[in-house]
Amino acid sequence: PPGRKVLIVYAHQEPKSLNGSLKRVAVEELSKQGCSVTVSDLYAMHFEPRATRNDIVDCLHNSDEFNYGVETWEAYKRGCLSNDLIEEQKKVQEADLLIFQFPLYWFSMPAIMKGWMDRVLLQGFAHEFPNCYDSGLLKNKLALFSFTTGGSKEMYAKGGINGDIRCLLWPMQHGIMHFCGVKVLAPHICFAPEYVSEEKRKEMLIAWAQRLKTLWKEEPINCSPEWYFK
Repeated sequence: PPGRKVLIVYAHQEPKSLNGSLKRVAVEELSKQGCSVTVSDLYAMHFEPRATRNDIVDCLHNSDEFNYGVETWEAYKRGCLSNDLIEEQKKVQEADLLIFQFPLYWFSMPAIMKGWMDRVLLQGFAHEFPNCYDSGLLKNKLALFSFTTGGSKEMYAKGGINGDIRCLLWPMQHGIMHFCGVKVLAPHICFAPEYVSEEKRKEMLIAWAQRLKTLWKEEPINCSPEWYFK
């Protein structure tokens, strides 16, 4: 719907890749609906994945012993985080929907995207115990993980060699997004695009565009262990 804001956090090195095309389709389709779409293209931005002392721009709270979690929490309250973090947090704050677009690396997200999670979703900004899970600080937002795999759908089935794909989503969807209060839409998975025909890859893009047309009508998944491990 017009006026909705979407942030696409995108991690792929090649614009001509299927991930690049999925990102482009999302920008086109959502813009067509009147949404305003922002893209954080992590590789193009040379986004720093490492959580370091450089993320705090003034004096440390405790200069004797560096504790990243404590220091960034304090710096967030003082408005003293580095500019790249303030930028990303602003994009997250404004977004109604976060789409994460990436190729699955080793049953997880690429390091550059994990680094985005580590550095952007800080205490004080995204969560603050006991304000986590349903009371996380980013409640009223939606997230969707859209990714490609190397293995086929069969390999990621319950009895398959890689195990149930849903188990891999537990740390990402539950441990990060739900922890911060974000409601999660069903993931969008393109299985083994490198091993299918050009025709099939086109169908994958069409299916994604179709889904995006009615995305705002979707109900979030049930945010409980049952969804993942039943």
